[in-house]
Amino acid sequence: MAKYGKNARQTISRAMHKYGRGKLKSGKGRGKARSARQAVAIGISEARKKGQKVPPAPKRRSRKKTGR
Repeated sequence: MAKYGKNARQTISRAMHKYGRGKLKSGKGRGKARSARQAVAIGISEARKKGQKVPPAPKRRSRKKTGR
């Protein structure tokens, strides 16, 4: 079974294409994506927002608070 759906792969591919052309933006009105790895992450994020088949984001661990 595929990890990523067909539409999700197309979204990631589109992000990589934009990155190659220097048109992929990272964040809200910020500069361009700086690496291919960042371009893939942006593509996966866009696919997730569109509700396409993408594995869930890894859970973030919270740091333990000290009782000081």
